[in-house]
Amino acid sequence: MEVDLILGLAAAGTMLGVVEGLKPGPLMTMVVRETLSGGLKAGMWTTAAPIFTDGPLILLSVLIAATVANSPYLLLAITVAGALFLAKMGVDCFTLDPPDFNAEPNAPSGSLLRGVITNLLNPNAYVFWFLIGGPLMASVVQEEWLAPVAYALSFLLTLMLTKAVVAYAVHKASNGISETVYKRLLAGCGVVMLGFSGFYVRAAWLILN
Repeated sequence: MEVDLILGLAAAGTMLGVVEGLKPGPLMTMVVRETLSGGLKAGMWTTAAPIFTDGPLILLSVLIAATVANSPYLLLAITVAGALFLAKMGVDCFTLDPPDFNAEPNAPSGSLLRGVITNLLNPNAYVFWFLIGGPLMASVVQEEWLAPVAYALSFLLTLMLTKAVVAYAVHKASNGISETVYKRLLAGCGVVMLGFSGFYVRAAWLILN
């Protein structure tokens, strides 16, 4: 057993998970949006999205990284779909009402699904796993099969924990703000999502050209 290799990739996955967890992006914005509009439970459910998106991508990336790298139209379709979805979520932010903290908390409705869709339609996830993460894991799987497993698990766990901390911080900070500020924060999330949508449109244009 190559313990040094396993620990090295686990450390790399952990550091990358923290970076990705704190990095601004569509999923981070969705976590904030769901926490503001649906409370802590909704935000926490959204942070679980990588289990259902990055998990399968990790397995597929080891197998078909080379194929995706040579198929720009697949990435184009994902990018365009992502732009449309984020645009819709962004527009919705301007009409969302803040949660009532005096009411009994209900089970979040659709938060996990929205997080999953957001991550599935994020072309950056495909670029990373199919062009970087996948080839990296494939290069060491013959030498020590536990190394890529340690890398993937440490990345996913750290990513979700980091975003969960962000959701908790947003929830705690939101308890003392007014409804007007709440709506402004949600509107800010909407502007950010529309910005990401525009970024995806630009990325799609670059793929075509």
